[in-house]
Amino acid sequence: MSTLQPVRGTHDLLAEDSLRHRKVIDTVRDISGRYGFDEIETPIFERTEVFARTLGDTSDIVTKEMYTFEDKGGDSLTLRPENTAGVARAFISGGLAQSLPLKFTYQGSMFRYERPQKGRLRQFHQTGAEILGVEGPLADIEIIALGSHYLEALGVRDKTVLELNSLGDTESRAAYRDMLVNYFRSHLDQLSEDSRERLERNPLRILDSKDQGDRDIIENAPLISDSFNDYSRDFFDAVKQGLDVAKVEYTLSPRLVRGLDYYCHTAFEFTTTELGAQGALVAGGRYDGLIKQMGGPPTPGVGWAAGIERLAMMIDEPEGRARPIAMVPLGTEAEIKALSLTQHLRQGGFSIELGYSGNMKKRMKRANNVDAVACVILGEDELAKDVATVRNMETGDQVEVPLASLEDHLASYR
Repeated sequence: MSTLQPVRGTHDLLAEDSLRHRKVIDTVRDISGRYGFDEIETPIFERTEVFARTLGDTSDIVTKEMYTFEDKGGDSLTLRPENTAGVARAFISGGLAQSLPLKFTYQGSMFRYERPQKGRLRQFHQTGAEILGVEGPLADIEIIALGSHYLEALGVRDKTVLELNSLGDTESRAAYRDMLVNYFRSHLDQLSEDSRERLERNPLRILDSKDQGDRDIIENAPLISDSFNDYSRDFFDAVKQGLDVAKVEYTLSPRLVRGLDYYCHTAFEFTTTELGAQGALVAGGRYDGLIKQMGGPPTPGVGWAAGIERLAMMIDEPEGRARPIAMVPLGTEAEIKALSLTQHLRQGGFSIELGYSGNMKKRMKRANNVDAVACVILGEDELAKDVATVRNMETGDQVEVPLASLEDHLASYR
């Protein structure tokens, strides 16, 4: 057995896994195209500050999970752990502020050093969508409707719940932060060490704690809606009304928050119980302060990201490529003729499997192995008569067909 194995937390996409992966990507490209989104592709590594400044120095991603290295020029670079920051960086460095509003979709590899488990790898793949430059709730409605439509097209929407909440505007979040700090201080001796560290720097992140002792305290913590001003309340009401109009079902989730300061207003997740603990399929929200925090012009944004591996586990088995027609040449002269015919038929839209070597028995076995729908047999007798023998692999029937009309005859097997 070879000692060359994939690095822990990575895997090869082979056969059915590859088909499922491609189905997830092709579907988001199709559906996002109907909504007017353009595809964007950013580098898989960025300067470390792109992520350190945006994800927050108290987040687990920055403190524990980023793949960071120094290149030969002495620059600190990081393999992207997520792609929203990369899209925002591309917006700034590309000088795209004059082209707003912008709609982007993307897909690609992300990297996080964490314990590999079902649906969560160290090299994983995400697809996502972002709307930049729209302040009002219509963008929130559209980005959520896109996510819902995408899951419907994959055939998994009925296995998910859309959890929805609002974080309010900057004023509301500041008021909520003060409420949380006062509440958690009254339970300081009961909080976990991680939550005590987060209390002053980022108290909203305590709400994401998985520690059971923390969870018991969080149960009675104030809700963010308690701090809403009129604008925040009206914004959220408009989002809910728009989703009702668009017939996108949702469940209010008052504990759903985002810990970083550039997030505001809408936060949402499409979750499922089909994958055990890894329940979030699509997660997103509004991040009006992100681009300004990165040094760009104040630019509102809203988007979501989805884990391709998790979605691939949820969908029905995709159809494979079309069953091919097997070309079975016998002899050197026939192989030359078969090569010419094969290229001509492929350019005409046919899927042709060309047998490389072996006698008739081996080549027919190969045709069966690739699930050929028909075989085109070329031997000395066929070449002498300028015909091919076409065998229907379902019925076993075969017929001689003039080479001049072979393409027309094979049309029924396309």
